[in-house]
Amino acid sequence: MEEEKNMTGWNAITDTFLKLYPEQTEPRHFAPLFSYRLGGDPLDNISVYENDDFFHFVSFGLSELYQKESEDKEYSGYGFEFTLKLKKSSLNNVQNELECICGILQSLAEETFSNGSIFKPYEYIYTGQTNGIDSEGVSNITGFVTILDEAGEIITPNGKLQFVQLVGVTNNELQQIMKKRLSVQELISQLGHSMTDYKRESIV
Repeated sequence: MEEEKNMTGWNAITDTFLKLYPEQTEPRHFAPLFSYRLGGDPLDNISVYENDDFFHFVSFGLSELYQKESEDKEYSGYGFEFTLKLKKSSLNNVQNELECICGILQSLAEETFSNGSIFKPYEYIYTGQTNGIDSEGVSNITGFVTILDEAGEIITPNGKLQFVQLVGVTNNELQQIMKKRLSVQELISQLGHSMTDYKRESIV
């Protein structure tokens, strides 16, 4: 019961997003049926806030949500949480796509929990898949680059954490980045936004 009482890390994330969405005190929540310790998904929760143009996801569980457990006093947990902005007009079935993104975030979190992978801004995530990451597998978007979310970096009672935003990109774009012909910053600048847009064409 003591763990449930200490929500300081959790509240730090919620407070940060309330500053971005002050009227959304009850965003959508996607939580696993079982905790990670009982064989469930690694993230305790994924909240989804709404902008006029996109759904804004934020993960809960890569940082220390409750009491401080790690010996690293500088960082909270792994030092980051995932975010993603999913463009509304690119969705055919909203609920399916929200759940699909949550599944992707849980899979990436599992990579961190299992292998210690730390995700930072201005990197790429390439799995080799050529089908779309959308629920139907038909989008041109096959992987991600990362940037620092507008929520930025915060200091919580358990240490600091960054909000690392995933931005969906095409296979061609990933290839150019991997070959160092294009930087993540250049790609985002050319896109003109940081939304994951399932219906856009490749810009390279």
